[in-house]
Amino acid sequence: MSATPTPAPASTPPPRPPRPRALFAMGRRHRDALFAPAEIRRLMAYVDIDPDHVAEDFTDQPALEEAEILITSWGCPAIDADVLARAPALKAIVHAAGSVKHHVTQACWDRGLAVSSAAAANAVPVAEYTVAAILFANKRILDIGGLYRDHRAALDWSRHFPGFGNYRRTVGLVGASLVGRKVLELLRPYDLDLLLADPHVDAAQAAELGARHVGLDELVAASDVVTLHAPALPETHHLLDARRLSLMPDGATLINTARGSLVDTEALAAEAVTGRLHAVIDVTEPEVLPAASPLYSLPNVLLTPHIAGSLGGELHRITGSALDEIARYCAGEPFAHAVHHAALATSA
Repeated sequence: MSATPTPAPASTPPPRPPRPRALFAMGRRHRDALFAPAEIRRLMAYVDIDPDHVAEDFTDQPALEEAEILITSWGCPAIDADVLARAPALKAIVHAAGSVKHHVTQACWDRGLAVSSAAAANAVPVAEYTVAAILFANKRILDIGGLYRDHRAALDWSRHFPGFGNYRRTVGLVGASLVGRKVLELLRPYDLDLLLADPHVDAAQAAELGARHVGLDELVAASDVVTLHAPALPETHHLLDARRLSLMPDGATLINTARGSLVDTEALAAEAVTGRLHAVIDVTEPEVLPAASPLYSLPNVLLTPHIAGSLGGELHRITGSALDEIARYCAGEPFAHAVHHAALATSA
């Protein structure tokens, strides 16, 4: 009889590599709003993290020493050389919000940290707000609604607003930022003539985006609606000053969802008080405006309190983007939404 074969020993699976240590660095209320229980569970499948610990400042933070990933958002303190000296294992920053300029310092770039941002996710609601404002502005919704409320009777709207509506109206976008590009994408189905002013985009690139490239003065003089999507830089401070505002056609609308410093607030108020220009303003300089500002009460101005970006349920789009980036990092893949140091000079 043949000998009974000896069973082969069970193979031992290779040890699973340790998950990277991560640390929340943001305001606690933002952590609570961004990371619901289901999202915390998904996060903990990728990283080793204490979900209840949130670093709202970096003083007395022993967890910094082992953190390989900082998960940041609004309220994150500056990550400077002193912080990095206490974070020897840190390799990546995943920002669950838009701009990283407020907390990612030169020391982070000198260290060679990988940085990701959810700016593309945050651009979506800003672009949606902008498109709604454009369509309402050309249709004169606020004006007609006000007249209807006052008269409570049928009026000849075409007589009051000759040529109103969106067909073949001209919309000028200032800045081919993430938001600006998203606005251009969302406007493609409409019968609008789109202009784009951006010194970093040429005519061919603008055409690919669906717009005609023009200079800024030409854009403001030709547009029924001017919408701002440029970053706050020294060269963009008061980009829309009294002279450029005076170039806008009578009855045109200015939309600002970018940065308050792009517009000379006093000059805009002076134009708006006369009723010559309309405005939809979500960001101001200063923010909040003084209580005596006429922009609060003018019927031709819609002033909103910096709400165009992600709020409420929209925050979970940002969370999903950040979690996708963490998953890529843990799989050894590059970030899909990496922030590059060189690009910060011309970005928000």
